[in-house]
Amino acid sequence: MGFIGDSISSLKSINVRQVLEQAITLGMIVSSALIIWKVLMCVTGSESPVVVVLSESMEPAFQRGDILFLRMGEDPIRAGEIVVFNIDRREIPIVHRVIKVHERNDTKDIDVLTKGDNNDQDDRVLYAPGQKWLQRQHIMGRAIGFLPYVGYITIIMTENPIIKYILIGALGLLALTSKD
Repeated sequence: MGFIGDSISSLKSINVRQVLEQAITLGMIVSSALIIWKVLMCVTGSESPVVVVLSESMEPAFQRGDILFLRMGEDPIRAGEIVVFNIDRREIPIVHRVIKVHERNDTKDIDVLTKGDNNDQDDRVLYAPGQKWLQRQHIMGRAIGFLPYVGYITIIMTENPIIKYILIGALGLLALTSKD
C-alpha cells in the first residue's frame, strides 16, 4: 500500500485511550520540567540558573556551547568574577568578567564594568546608549560551574531551525511506534 497508506492506517488504529495517555504523559513531562526550573530559580536566586555560552568572547575560560550554572546571592560582586548580565531591550544575556566595581558607601548600590576575556575593550559599547556601568538589576547571576560543550545542541537548533523540527518529528514518530 505504500508509506502514506501505512501511515494513515496506523493513525486510524490508534484509539482515544492511547492518545489521551500520550497527551497526559507529555503534560507531565512539561510540568515536571517547569517545576524543576522554578525550584532551581528559588535555590540559586537567579532568574536563569542555567545558560549556554553563545560566543567566543570568553575564551579560553569558556568555549561556545558550554553550559554555565549560575547563582545570585547577596554577597558583593567583586572584580574577577564571571557574571551573566542582560542589557535593557536585549533578549540574549551576555557572559563576561567583572573588571571594575564601584561601591557607594551611603547606599548598597554598585556600578560594575565588564569585559570579555577574548575582547580588546570593555563592554561599554555593548551597554544601552548612554549607559556606562551595569547595576545589580542587570546581573542575572555569577558563574559557579560549567559543563563543556554540552549546550552546543541548543546552538545548532537555534541556528538551523529545520534540525529542531526534524528532531521533534523523529521523537514523535518514535513515541508512536514504541506503543506497538
